[in-house]
Amino acid sequence: MTQKQLLTSLLCWGLLGLSVISRADAEDRKEERMKMVNQQLMTRGIENPRVLEAMRAAKRHLFIPPPRDRDAYADRPLPIGHGQTISQPYIVALMTELIQPREDFRVLEIGAGSGYQAAVLAEIVDQVYTVEIVEPLSVWAAERLELAGYENVTVKHADGYYGWEEHAPFDAIVVTAAAPHIPPPPRIFRRR
Repeated sequence: MTQKQLLTSLLCWGLLGLSVISRADAEDRKEERMKMVNQQLMTRGIENPRVLEAMRAAKRHLFIPPPRDRDAYADRPLPIGHGQTISQPYIVALMTELIQPREDFRVLEIGAGSGYQAAVLAEIVDQVYTVEIVEPLSVWAAERLELAGYENVTVKHADGYYGWEEHAPFDAIVVTAAAPHIPPPPRIFRRR
């Protein structure tokens, strides 16, 4: 075996080893998601099978900046920068369950944050439109959602207080942001 062939072989084995490590890491995170669903959600009464499956599928660690991503499946909100947090997994599941999501829904989310709530919704519904007032977070959310492969989510940097009329009507609106007062009912909600 020539020196070039030996180096090529070692490089291939090294890359194979890296891919095995990457798959193992991904599996470890999958186990964390399963544990999160079983211990944090089901024990608190989250029952909708679609919501539970979405929470198992959405990779929360992708939506949290390092090094805090190591705590991604902890039972608490985590900082995502700009004075904002990613909601506790139970709260994300509860808000999702409360809208009684269906596959044909178009959902407006006010307060994209890091994009995690939109990812969970996107696992269930047809289309998610999410608005974020903090521009760096809207950029982060869009990048993270694209990285995770969500093609049915559109992110907009804007003040969600005013909704997103050009994509109305919506079957549900999820508000994950705080406002000084409740706005008047917009004409962007589909009545069923």
